[in-house]
Amino acid sequence: MPELAKRIFALPILILLPAVFCQYGCSRRTVGHPEVVLNTPGLVAFWTFGEAAGQDRASIGGRQQHALIEVGGPIERSAGGPFSGFSASLNGRQYFSIPHEETGDLNICGPEAQVSMFAVVRLTDLNQSRTIAGMWNEGGGAYDDAGTRQYALLMNMPTYGGPRQLTPHISSEGGLTVRADGTKFPWCADYAATRREVPEEEWCTLAFTYDGVYIKAYINGVLEHRELDPVADRRDDPYFTREGPGGRDRGMNPYYHGRGIFCYDPALHADFKPGGGADFTVGARYAEGSILSEASIGQFGGLAVFNRALTDAEVLALHRAARMEKLQSPE
Repeated sequence: MPELAKRIFALPILILLPAVFCQYGCSRRTVGHPEVVLNTPGLVAFWTFGEAAGQDRASIGGRQQHALIEVGGPIERSAGGPFSGFSASLNGRQYFSIPHEETGDLNICGPEAQVSMFAVVRLTDLNQSRTIAGMWNEGGGAYDDAGTRQYALLMNMPTYGGPRQLTPHISSEGGLTVRADGTKFPWCADYAATRREVPEEEWCTLAFTYDGVYIKAYINGVLEHRELDPVADRRDDPYFTREGPGGRDRGMNPYYHGRGIFCYDPALHADFKPGGGADFTVGARYAEGSILSEASIGQFGGLAVFNRALTDAEVLALHRAARMEKLQSPE
């Protein structure tokens, strides 16, 4: 009888879970465990990309609802994805966006702010595909201080040692990175960089965490520590070699960045940052005067944002929840 009672008690849960996860579109070929993402503390938004082309992609979990709006026309839905059985197929000419004024609790910023992001993607052509998601507006390009950068999961940034690698960025200035002596770089120079390259033409998980001090980058749930090589990594500027903890270097992965995340305030910034605060975008970002210059091509099967720094164990648990082995070799 106790065993029978357990089965009867569990029955409503088994019935309820598909209804919750299929609310915005799902497939019987769902292979992952979305409940792992939903149950991770600090969740702000989670997108499973189950909706058909022409529909907003709605978030689940979190305290607020966040709808990703298609930009550039309907974005096709493809079969295959960890959490809904589907994915959004980006072609490098389309992307998703939430206007800055509607970002709500995705607008993570401040001197004590923490943030993490987790994505399940299958990317094509890393020379083109450089953006996963974030609140990141770079303005007109090099030496333009009008940007309103905050946080972003980016790829293939060779300027400071990140060619074809995962390079999560955090900005405390919004615009150009500032050295201790007040001089400025031509770009935002604050990002971690993995040792290995981002996989192409295969499903993978990409993630980063920021605890207010260090940026950490993860590929397939793993943080591969990378020490700074000032010459090889093109980071021989004293900012990288002597402005880290205790006058040491900043590292590469983890990367030291203890100055918090930029907050756009129109009362303070409107005059010299006339473009306004950054939108939250997926698959593209405003860079060098264009929204599509570094837009991504590939399938997006899951994306989650958290307002805290996840632990190594939590990032690995999210990776395992996507069940890469099932995505790579579907039954």
